Amino acid sequence: MRTIKLGSSKLDVPVVAVGCMRINSLGKKEAESFVQTALENGANFFDHADLYGRGECEEIFADAVHMNDDVREKLILQSKCGIRPDVGTYDHSKEHIISSVDKILKRLKTDYLDVFLLHRPDALMEPEEVAEAFDTLHSAGKVKHFGVSNHNPMQMELLNKYMKQPIVANQLQLSITNTTMISSGINVNMENDAAVNRDGSVLDYSRLNDITIQPWSPFQYGFFEGVFLGNDKFPELNKMIDEVAEKYGVSNTTIAIAWLLRHPANMQPVIGTMNESRLIDCIKASEVHLSREEWYNLYRAAGNKLP
Repeated sequence: MRTIKLGSSKLDVPVVAVGCMRINSLGKKEAESFVQTALENGANFFDHADLYGRGECEEIFADAVHMNDDVREKLILQSKCGIRPDVGTYDHSKEHIISSVDKILKRLKTDYLDVFLLHRPDALMEPEEVAEAFDTLHSAGKVKHFGVSNHNPMQMELLNKYMKQPIVANQLQLSITNTTMISSGINVNMENDAAVNRDGSVLDYSRLNDITIQPWSPFQYGFFEGVFLGNDKFPELNKMIDEVAEKYGVSNTTIAIAWLLRHPANMQPVIGTMNESRLIDCIKASEVHLSREEWYNLYRAAGNKLP
């Protein structure tokens, strides 16, 4: 699979990341087969979070991949912390970050994470504490690279004021039907809803600062309201996707991911499917380069308008 550099780091990563949020829906043999299929197709970047299955997903993955030193060298592992459903808070305290990483490493049966992200912004975050936690984890060799998830530019700037390590990634919701970070840049100075800048120009900020955007829920519309592929709510979009898919001889799934990969920001979509066939279809998107006209046709077919 085609690779990119993750942010400003020297880490080469596949353009499609495998999200493991639903791996606990698979049986033991199914999980083993899924992980093996991913690796055989060049998808060796696996995204986790301590929130997923309350840690169970990380344990299942480690067992499914038969984690050992030789296997670990073939993997790129990313995980996240900061959401605490047990107490109903977000938590970016130094104590919680360090403790969470130690537990993540134990569940994944590894000594280090390639990438570690703060899952959602903590309103009570003290950036000095985060920086101290990152320094501790980095110097101990437990985390190689750091990033965030669902953060806006000023929140990243606040962290950057104290951090020694660069932010290499930011996970953000983005799909053909969830395009606010793109649409606000197209509708500059216009009196319409699409012109509302809801994220502080996070797309442009990320490009300017060499931060890789990792789109999550690339097939969802709304906030986990459902998938747009094959959905009667999006007839024009699905018609257009199917036409483009037929042209390239691929599935509609492939085109939905290819649309994200066509953007020059060099994004790395996080795929949440546990279906091996769909995973392969997502991976095929790395070889499909949509034309400018095709990209804009799909954008408009999703209900987005050009000013």
